[in-house]
Amino acid sequence: MQLALERLFEIIGEAIARLDRIDHDNLANTIPEYSKIIGFRYIISHGYDIIDHDTLWDFAKERIPEQLEQVHNYKS
Repeated sequence: MQLALERLFEIIGEAIARLDRIDHDNLANTIPEYSKIIGFRYIISHGYDIIDHDTLWDFAKERIPEQLEQVHNYKS
């Protein structure tokens, strides 16, 4: 479960980073914390030895529903 969650955050962060390159202004207006999502992806990918797994799980439970709503509101 932990590995799947980490991989999911990597994929989300990479998708947001790619979207930022092609539609920065709209992304910034729709998902205000997009840069934090990209940074989080970097930490998971490259700082795997410092990940606090309880924090990762709490983030998934508490923040993902809100961010999923923002993604659904995104219009390209």
